[in-house]
Order: sequence, then structure tokens, then C-alpha cells
Amino acid sequence: MPVSAAARSSLQDLAHAFGVATEFWDWKGNHVRVSDDSIRAVLAALDVQAANADDVKNAVEAHGEKAWRQILPPVAITRAGQAPAVTLRVPHEASLQAVLTLESGDQREVGISDGSGEEREIDGVPMVERYLDLPHDLPLGYHHLAVTHGDHEPATCTVIVTPERLDLPAGLAADRVWGLTGQLYALRSEQSWGLGDAADLAELGTWAARQGADFVLVNPMHAAEPRPTMEPSPYLPATRRFLNPMYIRVEEVPELGYLSSAEHQMIEWHGDDARRLTALDHLDRDSAWEAKEAALRIIYRQRSTHRRRRDFEEFCEREGQGLLDYATWCAFVVEHGLPSKNWPSGLRDPRSEATAAEQDRLAEEVEFHRWMQWIVQGQFADAQREVKAAGMSLGVVHDLAVGVHPGGADAWALADILAGDIEGGAPPDDYNATGQTWSQPPWRPDRLAEAAYLPYRDMLRTTLALSGGLRVDHIIGLFRLWWVPRGRPATEGTYVRYDHEAMIGILLLEAQRAGAVVIGEDLGTVEDWMRDYLTERGLLGTSILWFERQDGGAPRPPETYRELCLASVTTHDLPPTAGYLEGQHIVLRHQLGLLPGSLEDEMATDEKQRGAVLADLRERGLLGNNSSVEEQVCALHRYLGFSPARMIGVAVPDLVGDVRTINQPGTDEEYPNWRLPLAGPQGQPLMLEDLMVSRRAKRLIRAVTTRQPE
Repeated sequence: MPVSAAARSSLQDLAHAFGVATEFWDWKGNHVRVSDDSIRAVLAALDVQAANADDVKNAVEAHGEKAWRQILPPVAITRAGQAPAVTLRVPHEASLQAVLTLESGDQREVGISDGSGEEREIDGVPMVERYLDLPHDLPLGYHHLAVTHGDHEPATCTVIVTPERLDLPAGLAADRVWGLTGQLYALRSEQSWGLGDAADLAELGTWAARQGADFVLVNPMHAAEPRPTMEPSPYLPATRRFLNPMYIRVEEVPELGYLSSAEHQMIEWHGDDARRLTALDHLDRDSAWEAKEAALRIIYRQRSTHRRRRDFEEFCEREGQGLLDYATWCAFVVEHGLPSKNWPSGLRDPRSEATAAEQDRLAEEVEFHRWMQWIVQGQFADAQREVKAAGMSLGVVHDLAVGVHPGGADAWALADILAGDIEGGAPPDDYNATGQTWSQPPWRPDRLAEAAYLPYRDMLRTTLALSGGLRVDHIIGLFRLWWVPRGRPATEGTYVRYDHEAMIGILLLEAQRAGAVVIGEDLGTVEDWMRDYLTERGLLGTSILWFERQDGGAPRPPETYRELCLASVTTHDLPPTAGYLEGQHIVLRHQLGLLPGSLEDEMATDEKQRGAVLADLRERGLLGNNSSVEEQVCALHRYLGFSPARMIGVAVPDLVGDVRTINQPGTDEEYPNWRLPLAGPQGQPLMLEDLMVSRRAKRLIRAVTTRQPE
């Protein structure tokens, strides 16, 4: 039966009230209307029933009354120098008192305006809007507002004051910087146990610092499953707050020195087994972790010094409930396996009595996972100190994934704040004609606000404490995210908007406190005003040379790139530059059945686009005729030197001439995504030690560090 215009209008009004888009403009500039079925499915994930006209009418009325049933909103966001706008909704003639407790503990009395606003009757009680006169000079931070009326319990609100703009760290503000970008797990050394680790990061970073680099940007370090099979994608983690113990360097755990000779020998046996994995032409995470975990359990059982024990206890207290939840989930996985739907029913609720009882029974296992988190965070903090001491102005730049595994620790502990029946993703675009679904349950905007953004704040604070910068994958997801009802194709999704003033503002606040730079990965379908907003707030964007094109497809001159950006030739979703120049990305997609057209047509189009870039290099005198692939790679990096970009990234695989794609979007097991170690031009695995003596690497670094004429 056709839907009436009035009925659709009501459904649209309801959707807009919850930030659900009913229409959008696609990547080709076409206007698209979202189907009513998709709108209803997304609303259902927000606990809003809209199956029929009565449901819609009731939901609209309930939403309109919700704000009137609470005296204060759960959170108020403002920028430094601006007074927060906070509205009270209270009974007529109520006697009110408001006090603001600053983060420092100081208190300020808050005036309440004599004037009143809208009035409404709720459950027979006449209500009226009143306004708080909050000061303009509130310090940055998280403050606590309490309003009392009569004998009732105080109503509370978290007042968050964020920076107007994120100041660039001193080294970046003074001049352009360059650095390395790479997948840490793939950077194996002779000492690492089959996978690159925190000590390898320090080794790479200190070497790069001696070459003049100011940062090293690594893949997300987020924790994965504590038992095989470990998810290979660093962008599909179990949690975004805590780190993967896989990156611990066993020999640098201090308690190792107190082991007996027999225990030392057992550690050596495990290490020998793991180091043999470096002979493989692929990465074996599960075997590497099996050896490392066994060794760490031996060390964990060793008695520690009083000061180390005190440090561990302070760490656990500082990380609080979030760490306990993560460690409990890990203990449950070790005991009961995955998926969690097979656990005893009571354990699926992190706050149930059954969970508390099982947590007590597995207390030793829970503490082991908290201990590993203490160790791995300490080693990454040490790596950051080392690379900074070696001369880097920024040091390690961490990467924040856009979401988490639907069966992971965050999905378990934060189930009430995540939309469990939704997958985050992206609509169809130039590179993915059918769109993308990432299986990750997104934040619920309403629940996140009700929690005053605390899980988001904690996640950012933990990561930023270990780094000089943060890359935020798909930062546009902090404005709006493509929600796809689980089990449906990406084309049946729609956008859901977030309070970007809150999401970006809190990101700025935590970054400023950490003295860090923030880089937003802002590729894909983006509304123009979003990039302008990020620039105004002092966040860097992302420019990939191959994606920088003018209308009509001609390469965009690097002089026209944004100043506030991280510019690079390639990215982890493309082959390294040597492979891209050979058309590896086209051949691979053809082999996997991912090309929208014929191999010949796609290759011809791609060769034309690459040829236009290389022609510009020749016109500028950066490249001669009959040049080798290595010479072209160097010239492309010199080309970036003409841009005003504040940061220049050099992919580690480009230093050694690797040609293989790290990750092929649109595939899972069809391609060994995230499983390939660093390799040379012929695919031969290379060690970190090989990289640091590579003449090819030195030549590319010279190309990057040679200043182009003004």
C-alpha cells in the first residue's frame, strides 16, 4: 500500500529528531532518498519503534516529553571563552540553587535567570524552562553542575569546556616535519618473537630520528582476542582503549631478572620457537602469541618488588572499571572461548551477579590480563620517551580505529552504548561501487551523551598518554556515520549524525592536555563544510597523492594541497608506491573479481592517471625519461615537497621497494590482509636490521629531506 505524504512526513520528523538521515547526496552528486524500511530499521536500533503510524505518533510525543522529564541535560558542551547554554526544566515556583564544581575542586555559585521560557504540563505538573547564568571564563576540563530544588535529590550535569582550536605542538608549529608510516607487526627484527613489538618501534624510531624524522605513525595498537584465532586486522580490534600484549618485548620485562636459571631456560625455549617464525614469508600471529603468552605467564608468577607492585596497583586504580571489564572479558574468553553467545547466559551481562561471581573465581586470570596491560603500556611509554630523546619532535603517532569487533571486549562491556544490530560502514563511492560494511557496532549518539561521553574520553586519554599524536581513522564518523542494519547490504543504510561539537571538542581537549597533534583521515564521501570545520579547530587532514585530483581527473598540483594535512604518496589500502606504479592494485582487484570494468579498460584509465602525474614530474625536472621505478618513487616524494603540508609521511615499504598490498578493501580470506611482513622488491622477507642499512632507504630519505625551491 502506498505511504501517504503525511505519514512519510511524520516518519521523517521522527528520524530527524534522532539524527537519522532520510536523504543524502552521494559521491556523484546525486540526491538519494532513503527508504522508509531502512529508516525504521535504524530507528529500531535506537529503541524507537516506528512500524506504523501509531508507533510514529507515540514516539514523536515521547521524544518531545523526554527533555521535560529531566531537570538538567546529562551533558553540556562549550568552547573556552563561551558560557555554556544550560536550560532547566522545573516545576513552577520551584526553589532552586545551582553550584558548579570545577575539575580542580573549586566551587562557583551559579545564578538562575528570573525570566522563563516555554511552559508545558507533564503528568499534571506545570513545568517551565529556566536558564542558568554560567560564567564565560570557565577553565578547560570536565566540571560538575548540581541543581537542587526543595527536598529532591540534586540534578546533575557534566559541563565540558573544550579548546576553541588545537594548538600545534612546538616542533610542528615551527616548521614542516616528515616521518615514517608503517605496520609495526610487520617490522620484525632478529630479537622479536615473530612479530614487530614495542622495542622494535623504539629501534625504528631512534634510527629514523637520526635520519631527521620527527614522527613514526603506526597501525592501531588495539588489543585483539587473547586466544587464537587472533583477528589479523588492526582495524577490527576487541577494544580501542587497551593495547595488544602481542607487542610486549619479553626480554624487557623487569621481573625477568628475578627468574631462576631453569625459568630463564624455559623463556629461551619459547623465544627460540617464536623467532623461528621470522623465516616464514607470512605472519603467524597465533603461534607468536602462543609462545609469548606462555613466557609472560612464567614471568607473571615471579614475585615483584614493592615499588613495582605499588606502581601496578596505581595503574589498576587509574584505569578503573574499564580495565577490570577488559581483563574480565579476556579471562572469560580463556575459560569459555568465543563466541560469547556460547557462554553461560549470566556472563553475557558485564554487570550481572553471575559475572561478578565468575570474576572472583577467575581473579588470578583477571589480574594476569591487567598485569599484561600494565607491561605493554609501560613499554610503549618507554618507546615514546626514547624516540623523543633521540630527537623526534612528535615521536610515536598512534592510530585510532573507527570501531570494534562485534564479539569483542568493548562490545561486551559497552553493549548499552553501542548499537548492537547495526554495522558501521560507507555508502557506494568511486572505489567501492556497492559500499562497505565493517561489522563494527557504532556508538549510539543518545547513550554516549547520557554517559557524558565518558567511554570516549577514557579511550582517547589512554591512547594519547603514550604518544605525540593521534591519527583518527574515518574522522568523518565523528560527524555522521553510515549505519547499515545487520545482515543487509551497505546500499540499504543511512547516515546517523553525532554531536560533532562534542566529539571533536573532547578530542581537542584530550589532545591539548597530552601536547599531541591530531590527524583526521578525511577521505571518501565528505561534506565540504566538515573539512572546513576540522581546519578551523586545528586538526590536520589527510592527502594521498594519487587521490588528489582536480575536476576532470587531472592531478592536483601539490602547491594547492592543504597546509594542515599529512601528505603521503600512498596508504595501507593501496600497494606501496613501487607496486602502484606497476598497476598492482588493478591486477590484484582483477584477480579477486573486484574490478567494476574490464582489466584492459581499468588498466588504461589508471595508466593515464599515473602518466599524468609522471608527466608533471618531468616538466618540473624531477624525473628524466626511461627512469627506473625506484627513481620514480623518489621523484614522487620530492614532488610532495612542493606542497605546503605540515607533515609528510613516508611508508616504510617504500623505503625497501616492497610492491605487495598490505590490505585489499572488500576482501577477507580471499587475500592475506594484514599478514604480510616487510619485504623487498622480489617479495623476499626483510628484517628491521636490513631496513636500517638499506642504501635504497637512504636514497629515498635524501629525496624527502631535500628542500624544494620556494
